[in-house]
Formats: sequence, structure tokens, C-alpha cells
Amino acid sequence: MNIQILGAGCAKCRTLAEHAEQAARTLGLAFTIEKVTDPAAIAAMGVMRTPALAVDGVVKTMGRVPTADEIKPLLA
Repeated sequence: MNIQILGAGCAKCRTLAEHAEQAARTLGLAFTIEKVTDPAAIAAMGVMRTPALAVDGVVKTMGRVPTADEIKPLLA
């Protein structure tokens, strides 16, 4: 599973990455975390507000930082 964090690398982006990693580890998933910071790549995925979370190239959330518990069902 490839978890993508889309954003400029701000504090909210880092928090989202931590929450996503925590959720994936809790679920016992094999995963990688990719940080996408290129504005063109972010826009190409249809993201208008960051931070955003994508799983295997599918955007799941944008414009907010969900908790690890909120991310778990998005990874399952």
C-alpha cells in the first residue's frame, strides 16, 4: 500500500503523515509513505486544498488533518 501525503511539507502535513503511519501500523499493514510536494502533481490529482491524503493514488481526504482513528477505515 502506498500512502501519499500531498502538501508543501508544513506542520499539518507532518502531522497527517504521523497519523497515517500510526493508523497503518495499528492495522498491521505493509505500507510506504510518499510525500508529494510538487504543486503540479498535487493539482493533477484534483487536490485544491492541502494537506491531503491519498491511498494508492486515490485521494481520501483534503484540507484537514484526520485523526489516526479516522484514517483506519480509509486504509482498510
